[in-house]
Amino acid sequence: MSKGKNEDRDQAGFTLLELMVVIFIIALAAGIVLPRLPEPEGTRLKSSARNLASGLRFLNDQAIITKKVYRLHLHLGENTTRITEVSPSGEELQPGDQFMGRRLIEEGIDIEDVNVPTLGLVTEGEVIVPFGPGGVADGIIIHLKGGEKHYTVIANPSGGKVTVQDGYQEVGS
Repeated sequence: MSKGKNEDRDQAGFTLLELMVVIFIIALAAGIVLPRLPEPEGTRLKSSARNLASGLRFLNDQAIITKKVYRLHLHLGENTTRITEVSPSGEELQPGDQFMGRRLIEEGIDIEDVNVPTLGLVTEGEVIVPFGPGGVADGIIIHLKGGEKHYTVIANPSGGKVTVQDGYQEVGS
């Protein structure tokens, strides 16, 4: 007995619905797994440089707008940053803005050195950069390192322009 046309067609392959279900399951699994994968060091470094630059811009703008004094604390040994607001009596307070409390530099990224005209090149310890009602008074150059790769964050004193450059850039004062 020979098979009919319908029986041959039923055995030909997957239906569109079956393919859509499989694609949906793969996409769902990728959506769950990919965000949990560790980021490459270069991506974390670039992200840290951009976060630091946006933090410097925001801090500069806040100081100008609010006419308050803020301090950026860069801890080179711990590779952390902290922002404080200086009260009229000179006491350092935690700023009310949540943005100022966020982490600017990701885990595994080093603050290699900081160059401030009044201090010169600092490679260890803590650097405190003041932001007053006129913004940042001195230019600041921060070198971040992740593995063997570097990024340079430069904050200019006039206008508050902050740039991020690939590599270790030595910019003259």
